[in-house]
Amino acid sequence: MITCGLKLTHDGGVAVFDGTRLLFSIEVEKLSNNHRHAEGDRLEVVEDILSAEGLDPADVDVFVVDGWHATGGESLARLAVRNRDRAVALHVAPYQETPARDGALTAHHGDGLPVGRRDRPYVSYHHATGHVFAAYSTSPFAARGEPAHVLSWDGGMLPLLYEVRPEPFTIRSLGPLLPLYGNAFTEFAGHFAPYQAEFTAEQAAFGRTRPSGVAGKAMAYAGLGRADAGTTATLATLLDEADVISIETGAALGRNVQRQRDLLFPGRTDADLIASFQQYLGRQLVDAFRRILGGRAGDGVNLCLSGGCALNIKWNSALRSSGLFAEVWVPPFPNDAGSAFGAACAHLAGAQGELSVTWDAYQGPRPVPAEPAPGWEREPCDPAGVARLLHERGQPVVVLDGRAELGPRALGNRSILAPADDPKMKDRLNEMKGREPYRPVAPICLEASAPQIFDPGTPDPYMLFDHVVRDEWRTRIPAVVHLDGTARLQTVSPAQHPVVAEILTRYAEHTGVPVLCNTSANHQGRGFFPDVSSATRWGGADYVWSQSWLYRAPGAPELDGGTVS
Repeated sequence: MITCGLKLTHDGGVAVFDGTRLLFSIEVEKLSNNHRHAEGDRLEVVEDILSAEGLDPADVDVFVVDGWHATGGESLARLAVRNRDRAVALHVAPYQETPARDGALTAHHGDGLPVGRRDRPYVSYHHATGHVFAAYSTSPFAARGEPAHVLSWDGGMLPLLYEVRPEPFTIRSLGPLLPLYGNAFTEFAGHFAPYQAEFTAEQAAFGRTRPSGVAGKAMAYAGLGRADAGTTATLATLLDEADVISIETGAALGRNVQRQRDLLFPGRTDADLIASFQQYLGRQLVDAFRRILGGRAGDGVNLCLSGGCALNIKWNSALRSSGLFAEVWVPPFPNDAGSAFGAACAHLAGAQGELSVTWDAYQGPRPVPAEPAPGWEREPCDPAGVARLLHERGQPVVVLDGRAELGPRALGNRSILAPADDPKMKDRLNEMKGREPYRPVAPICLEASAPQIFDPGTPDPYMLFDHVVRDEWRTRIPAVVHLDGTARLQTVSPAQHPVVAEILTRYAEHTGVPVLCNTSANHQGRGFFPDVSSATRWGGADYVWSQSWLYRAPGAPELDGGTVS
């Protein structure tokens, strides 16, 4: 049974399963240097993706389309899509269920999906449901046949809590956890000086129909400030006084704070206010779960997090460290990058009762064959050669190796790796990428070494929690230490990622440091580099390593003795 999940709005993508085994999950933004959050409304791209993977649309047994926002009082959402010169309106499931009308796993059937020279039937599930199963079906809980609570919290929805039980299979909606839409933090931060222009431009161009670039930047910018109890309490009072549940809540709070800033927040910087609101939201999450779980808190309760808000490492970490849960799981694609995947998983669960899938995080697109920019030279190079290059030259290396990662984080296959012991490396990488100087750079570390360097240093393969850098290591790896002494750690093991694990192992043999900088390899505002041509024409780095070849920019020195051990 071939199941093809489709996300046809922003963060467009195609995910295909053979039974419960993932064959691939490809986001449109990772093709041809497309812009971040690229739409999936061009169905000829779906055909091209299937063809590149050796599939014809006729091979697909069922197409599953992610649900979306209904407008104009309609019960179903209407998506405008195209296949070449033909425009079609598809009716799909609403954004989330309405308990009086349908349930989380209500299947909405349609016809007329124009893929493969004819119109095809399809099925659609709620957008929120896709998030639930993108998280639960990939979790260790599903693999072990255990129940879990699942929080689905996207920008356009309240934090919706579900309970999934596998034996017998049931999914129960527990309602909203908080009266705050997921966009609250973004829209609040968008009313302060660092983000006003960017946020206003985004709103003018897209409204609330696409994720904002402000959220991740504001999370980093909060590190410049200090969250204090007085500021947090005043923000809470202003929210209580509003007493309205609205998608405008964050924006209204931002405007209110600016109007009364001199009176209520004297001496508080923009960063202080953003940090305080971020901390407030994290504490609200923890307190809400404590109320709901009651006497069950900490008693073997599993939690999955999904939706765009699960990219906030501070909130994830607050929940994990709360003591309320046995385990907390976040997939590498909690945002809409996982919605094609989640739509397919929702159908596997709803139609076939299959709750656990076989997958890994490196099943995105393959590197596209391409020639490097003129003047670049290449030579064979193994992982040991990359490690020696990083040690001896101290230069960043772009890595385009194997299939791309799923989700928005570079996890070693579309990364820029660089020495973390160079105190100037964070600034250099930010300058290379055109990023603000306060933006942090993530560490990538051998899993076995992580507890010695980070607290807690537990396995974290998808860079979705923060860890405190231990005091004795802060001066040894300054390039990856956030302003508050934490780091957005990614751990790797030989079993999970043998290539990067070997690079780190060999690098540690040279330096005693099993940690490197890791940031995404991409043009500013674009998806990962799809090929060597893009990376070498970018001009940001002198070395690109791809598929066992090292490419050197004109004039870049080669290593004495070569790059193959």
